[in-house]
This record gives sequence, structure tokens and C-alpha cells, in this order.
Amino acid sequence: MTATYRHLPLADVQAGMVLSDELLDQQGHVLLPAGTVLTDKMLARLAAHGVESLAVVDDTPADPVQSAAERQAQRARIAHLFRRHDPDDSENWAANALRALVTDFRLGKEEA
Repeated sequence: MTATYRHLPLADVQAGMVLSDELLDQQGHVLLPAGTVLTDKMLARLAAHGVESLAVVDDTPADPVQSAAERQAQRARIAHLFRRHDPDDSENWAANALRALVTDFRLGKEEA
């Protein structure tokens, strides 16, 4: 995945945007490789494959207020996903490692 990307609902993705990571179907097959410039025809077909959102390259300067809101939403989502996980339970190393990886992916290493 590129350093600057944005997850967008499929309805918000426009032709000409660039896919930041390879897009896989439910079986793990590559539908589109990273770096693909999306077309209207591609976008129309993605819904048929059950695609609801895409990670696209984002070259626009970040709005600090919007970035903070998105990071807070990501933190809330991670907290929800791991709501039954006690991060202080050192014996649950697998869940601790998974939570760290998800946090790292969603927010970056400085947040982990």
C-alpha cells in the first residue's frame, strides 16, 4: 500500500483515481493490481464482486481537522473490534499481537 491512501466507499470513488493496493475478491484472487487507474467500466463491475470500498492513492494535502476525525474514527473502530480483549492480559499474546498489527495498519507505527 502506498504511504498516502484513503479508504472510500465505492460510490465515492471516481474514474481516474489510482488503486493504492491490489484488490482481492472473496477467494483471494487479484481483481486489480496496485497502481491501476480506475475507469467507469471497472467501477461498475466492482459492485458485482461485492466490493464496498476501495483504498485509493490520496495526493491531496491533508486537512488537519478531517485527519484528526478520521484517526479518531479508526481508534473507535479498533476499540470496537477488540472490545472483549484486555490489552493488559500478557497471556493473550495472540490477541495483543493482532491488535498491535491492526493499530499499526490503520493508524501508523507511532500510535501502536
